[in-house]
Amino acid sequence: MSKKAEKFFITTPIYYVNARPHIGHTYTTVVCDAIARRHRMLGHDTYFLTGTDEHGQKIERSAAASGTSPQQFTDHVSAEFRELWDRMGISYDQFIRTTSPEHKRGVQAMFTLLKDRGYIYKGSYTGQYCVSDELYADDNTPGTLCPVCGRVTETVQEENYFFKLSEMAQPLLKLYEENPGLIYPETRRNEVIAFVKGGLRDLSISRTTFTWGIPVPDDPAHVIYVWLDALCNYATAVGFGSDDPADLQRYQHYWPADVHMIGKEIVRFHCVYWPAFLLAAGLPLPRRIVAHGWLLFEESKMSKSRGNVVRSETILDVLGADALRYFLFREVVFGQDGSFSFDALVQRFNSDLANGLGNLASRVLSMIQRYFDGAIPESSAALADERSVFSESESSNQAVFSPALAEQVIQAYNRKFDSFEFSGALAEAWFLIAAADRYITENEPWALAAKPDADSRNHLATILYSAAEALRIITALVHPIIPDSTAKIFTQLGLGDIAATDLNSLRWGQLNPGTRLGKIEAVFPRADKSAIERMQQMEEVRKSAAEPAPAAATAASTPAAASAAAPQSADAGATAPAATPAAPTVPLITIDDFLKVELRVGTVLTAEKVEKADKLLRLTVDIGTEVRQIVAGIAKAYAPETLLGRKVVIVANLAPRKLRGIESQGMIVAASLGDEGQPALASFLEAVPNGARLK
Repeated sequence: MSKKAEKFFITTPIYYVNARPHIGHTYTTVVCDAIARRHRMLGHDTYFLTGTDEHGQKIERSAAASGTSPQQFTDHVSAEFRELWDRMGISYDQFIRTTSPEHKRGVQAMFTLLKDRGYIYKGSYTGQYCVSDELYADDNTPGTLCPVCGRVTETVQEENYFFKLSEMAQPLLKLYEENPGLIYPETRRNEVIAFVKGGLRDLSISRTTFTWGIPVPDDPAHVIYVWLDALCNYATAVGFGSDDPADLQRYQHYWPADVHMIGKEIVRFHCVYWPAFLLAAGLPLPRRIVAHGWLLFEESKMSKSRGNVVRSETILDVLGADALRYFLFREVVFGQDGSFSFDALVQRFNSDLANGLGNLASRVLSMIQRYFDGAIPESSAALADERSVFSESESSNQAVFSPALAEQVIQAYNRKFDSFEFSGALAEAWFLIAAADRYITENEPWALAAKPDADSRNHLATILYSAAEALRIITALVHPIIPDSTAKIFTQLGLGDIAATDLNSLRWGQLNPGTRLGKIEAVFPRADKSAIERMQQMEEVRKSAAEPAPAAATAASTPAAASAAAPQSADAGATAPAATPAAPTVPLITIDDFLKVELRVGTVLTAEKVEKADKLLRLTVDIGTEVRQIVAGIAKAYAPETLLGRKVVIVANLAPRKLRGIESQGMIVAASLGDEGQPALASFLEAVPNGARLK
């Protein structure tokens, strides 16, 4: 019988839908994603939860200001979070929304359980309330400022249900003492203990001054206050409150959570209120609550109100998801506040990814392709197995590239990653990259390849096998952090699905000689200064544009309008009447829409007609970083030989499609001339380098 896999359940906070996602949200999410990916590679039964928090007075007011219903408002913004995570390839197992029926059922079950156990009572309250943070201030003086965001609080007087938080101080302090690892890092644990020792007051858990929330069971004039509602998501997502046997089994299997990942601003709610609710309900507590610092831009926390947010989409459009992920893990010391800038992002991308991992992969794989016909050579000589002194206090020049060094790196990387020292873990991996690069340079495989004797050939094989083995180990280790690019390198190594790698048994010597390499391509093309300028311009455009309100409906929502807006296909068989053409009505787009289209300059290398297709040519086009195959319907306007060496413009981020069985990896840009739409290729008078982007 096979051993049952260890379960691992990790959660992000659920993100409040009062504004679109920015890289502060992305930071928390990619950290959880990397941890989840690593646990899957360790063979654990992993469950990764994220989602959106959608109730409360702030949402009700925001929806009213936008002229939509709260449900329409939350549908729109929640979809933006999910679409961004999907675009980034976030490997979540569930995306929970607090407006879902399953969550409503679970929250009401929690309320009833706490009430039945004597921890909830009805009373009245007058005090100062911050709508922005859904928080009652400790100081009830009118005009007092919110302790979290600094806004002026509102005076609230209403009937509420209360949770007996004051009775939970001693149980909580006992919990913290007996479970010192519950709250990480230590600074947050100390803050929480000090807060609880300062005294706890009973907590309002319902409201009557707004309606956008989950009704209190048997008392629908009250809605359950946002923090009891929101915090329960971690349990309701895996089946708490359900009567369905499958849900109950899922809850019993995955609960409690192994890691709640949060930002430091919500420590009180997760480390005081949430454990108090669970203790009072008699339910298991999460094993660990981990709080990270803020991501600062212009020396302050990113927020919509400050207008200093940076959208993840900006970085994805220019450098890709792995560039952002690597920067956040390498540049930010986890648990502390980190600083973000476009300059630092591009510098990290070039120094560590393009010149580091990318360069190592390119030189090793290219030499194996050139000198060993694309097959991993067999190491016929023993690589020195001298054990190097390996510590951060010593220069990397003292480390001898060897199997022993690789084993030390594996152990150090694993230890630091599992201790949330992500930046330090990556430093270990890049230590091995530097050692491998130095090993190649010192042994000059290109010089050995020019020598005909067997000893030189054997030495060459040893060098390239060893460098390729180091590359395999490095990419497997860092795959959870930069999944897309490492998967490409693994494929180029001829090793298949990198996510199937068993990290438990990762060690030197597992690369099989004779393995055929895949197609070799650049993984990290170096970014120039224009990348910084493009990202800055895109952010300025987004900041200058008002946040669009989610529309309740558009004209094209009706069948008639949609039909009128849809152009007739040339294949539909419709014949247009002969008439003087009117100026076309073209729908306006925003700059964001335009920036989604990546137009690149390229040079036509080859051109040939497609068999049995009068209009199609198959082209190969050099766009600087790679050569693309493109099928274009221009055969009647251009003879193939007239296109060789010609500069053209292609749409570089168009999804590939097949035409006559040939994959087209982009689209040539051309004007349409005359009644028959004769194509005229876009070109330039100036000398424009391949890969230059049109903007």
